[in-house]
Amino acid sequence: MADLVMVIEDEKEIRDLVRYNLERAGFRVAVAADGEEGLQRIFASRPDAVVLDLMLPGRNGLELLRELRDEPTTLDLPVLVLTARAAEMDKLLGFERGADDYLTKPFSPRELVARIQALLRRSRPAREPRAIEVGDLRVDPGAHEASFRGRPLALTPREFSLLAFLARHPGRVHSREELLRKVWGYDYVGETRTVDVHIRRLRAKLGERQRLIETVTGSGYKLVAPAGAA
Repeated sequence: MADLVMVIEDEKEIRDLVRYNLERAGFRVAVAADGEEGLQRIFASRPDAVVLDLMLPGRNGLELLRELRDEPTTLDLPVLVLTARAAEMDKLLGFERGADDYLTKPFSPRELVARIQALLRRSRPAREPRAIEVGDLRVDPGAHEASFRGRPLALTPREFSLLAFLARHPGRVHSREELLRKVWGYDYVGETRTVDVHIRRLRAKLGERQRLIETVTGSGYKLVAPAGAA
């Protein structure tokens, strides 16, 4: 399957230009017109690369970069910043926040495509998912398998994604809203019961170790490593 590139750009003419040229080069393309929508779609669709404008309405590009680099699932996601801000300080700030490449407007569509292709080639080795181990729990994103004390866990795709996300942040509390946004990829006001249902299912499948997933009253959920685990 062709690589998916997420384009986050508020100017429709530029957004359409980028999309046309990337699709012509054989990429699949998803688009967003503002920072918040772009962030939600990244977590929902898991793109292979991002083309990101800095000057966005609402949450700007630098804020998006910071959040992407704070998340293990998007830490190595290739990001090309596309912006009219050509000053050296702006470029340095973008790189400091985690940009992998920088292209200023106006730009050559052929150069944009070439830079995205180069980013994807360079990122391939680093983007191989590694197995996550928390005590006796093992989650392997590459094989899409999870086990506890060597016993395989029969999980649905959403249950697996939820368990993998919690396992990447052992000891950290996540609100239901955050889990909806970063695991489900959307923000449904009033629909946080969806998270509770999936947590109950995960606990049932963990059996005697269901307390591995702890409820933090008034805050959300966290995954707790068993006592004595490394």
